[in-house]
Amino acid sequence: MKRDVVDNILEQWNRERPDLDVSAMGVMGRLNRASGMAHADLRQFMNQFGLEPWEFDVIATLRRARADGPLTSGQLAGMTMVGSAAMTHRIDRLVERGLVHRETNPANRRQLLLSLTSRGATLVDDVVGHHVDNQHKMLAALDATEIQTFANLLRKFLLSQGDEFD
Repeated sequence: MKRDVVDNILEQWNRERPDLDVSAMGVMGRLNRASGMAHADLRQFMNQFGLEPWEFDVIATLRRARADGPLTSGQLAGMTMVGSAAMTHRIDRLVERGLVHRETNPANRRQLLLSLTSRGATLVDDVVGHHVDNQHKMLAALDATEIQTFANLLRKFLLSQGDEFD
């Protein structure tokens, strides 16, 4: 089997500190490197459509939750794992671009309701199929069983870190 960069790091640690079990470092190092590579690929991919990854994340969240009606900024922040201050800035940018509509909640005038504009919905619908294809290309080295096993292991890890859906 070919060696990756993390194999070299582990080999060095095993040589220098044979008293340590660095196997967890191998998993976490690979997870970190894979995340960085996935983010770089996603940024390059989304730029083809004139989007930043965070922009797609927000408008795609609004799209997939459309049947639930408009979302509050807090709901949107929770669904995208972004803080409320950052979400306010992001919404401002997306409103300026004409992708998101913002209105005052008639039931609570201190609250804003967010939804996609028709332009935003069209953009998401145009991009999402390509995005899914790109993700499949990124996982092309794995067969269907390996993808399912990988997804299950990552879910188990995330749940152990408290990443549960309420």
